[in-house]
Amino acid sequence: MIEILNARQIERARVTGRVVGDILATIRQRCRIGTNLLEIDRWAKELILAADAESCYVDYAPPFGRGPFGHNICTAVNDAVLHAMPRDTRLADGDLLTLDLAIVKDGVAADAAISFIVGDAGAPEDHAMIATTERALAAAIDIAAPGVRLGDLSHAIGSVLTDAGYPINTEFGGHGIGTTMHQDPHVANTGRPGRGFALRPGLLLALEPWVMADTDRLITDPDDGWTLRSATGCRTAHSEHTIAITETGAEILTLPTAG
Repeated sequence: MIEILNARQIERARVTGRVVGDILATIRQRCRIGTNLLEIDRWAKELILAADAESCYVDYAPPFGRGPFGHNICTAVNDAVLHAMPRDTRLADGDLLTLDLAIVKDGVAADAAISFIVGDAGAPEDHAMIATTERALAAAIDIAAPGVRLGDLSHAIGSVLTDAGYPINTEFGGHGIGTTMHQDPHVANTGRPGRGFALRPGLLLALEPWVMADTDRLITDPDDGWTLRSATGCRTAHSEHTIAITETGAEILTLPTAG
């Protein structure tokens, strides 16, 4: 089902989105060399509860996971990229960390992800990979408007990723979002322009370009049954925003208040 939200729901989505953006920004500022991933999960829980919201992940139990997920935020480090379960691990200088957060507040969900380098030892290729996912996300948002096809968004994302030399995995991508976290339509990170569902005002999409440095193949961590890692052990990056399609274009809902 593709859900179209009404004006009141869109206004609630703006509030939810700002909470997501603010929580991610706050946790990013707190992350230091030596920060434990379980500490990040505790911070997320505290901030979500303070906002009178709920994490979409705690009870999340799709067919592909060893569910329920049981944590409040995804914490992907280095070769981990999606559905990364927090564990008793401390961050090291130069780690590439992705935080992925989805919450629901007042009946509407929002979802976003950020990737960044911990400390001062980040490799230039890691910064470049993160910047590429951010450019791909911006490219899709820039063209999102009523009448634009899903394939146009996928093509915009895929063109940036491919031009930068990254393989693209099509198993997981962006998705519709609204009163629940994961909805139709699926938004692949590559595709053919002019194909697919035509965007309509009131549609919410979570767009999420993600890449692995030298492979398009994922493996599931056998220890937790959730964390998806690059098959070669290479580093990964992931950028995501929830957007609302408006009468004239698209509005980013998950920017932090200061941003």
